[in-house]
Amino acid sequence: MEDVLEVYQRPHDPARPVVCLDETSKQLIAETRVPIPAKPGHPARIGYEYERNGTANLFMMFAPLEGWRHVKVTDRHAAVDYAQVLKEVSDSHFPGADKIILVQDNLSTHKPASLYQAFPPAEARRLVERFEWHYTPKHGSWLDMAECELSVLSRQCLDRRIPDKTTLTKEVTAWQQNRNKRHAKADWQFTNADARVKLKRLYPQFQ
Repeated sequence: MEDVLEVYQRPHDPARPVVCLDETSKQLIAETRVPIPAKPGHPARIGYEYERNGTANLFMMFAPLEGWRHVKVTDRHAAVDYAQVLKEVSDSHFPGADKIILVQDNLSTHKPASLYQAFPPAEARRLVERFEWHYTPKHGSWLDMAECELSVLSRQCLDRRIPDKTTLTKEVTAWQQNRNKRHAKADWQFTNADARVKLKRLYPQFQ
């Protein structure tokens, strides 16, 4: 916990951007009847029946000090999908960075080993060295600011029926473009000093 909080207290350095990574899934649900739109005096009406179209995975890449985020929609959340996301962060989104400060949770695929499942050893090692790796503690994924940004995405974009991956990708892209245009950032206030007071029960007790 203190390791992640220390990262968040670092001053903004464009050469060493902080990028938080998290993922979630979205069930794809299609309407079986055409919804009736709202009109004066009557709310919109949506049929209770629906058709399941599987699920899609969403990777959230969020640079809180840059006011930038990118959401990649994939069919799965396997190790190779995660590795491809890291390659995009390194080579497409932050190619000029000296080092990318990566904050993420402890999901089993969120490891340097995943890069070796997707790329030849030399390329995997190159990508591993592009990142400075930081992990939230077990049961402490709330420390990952990408999870907070996923919550915003869920409230503003995903809280409705979306029928297929193509529509999901289109809607998510429009949402992220709007957020990036406004350079929406995260105002993180919780520090190590706060943690030692508010979460003192988690620390060893000395007499």
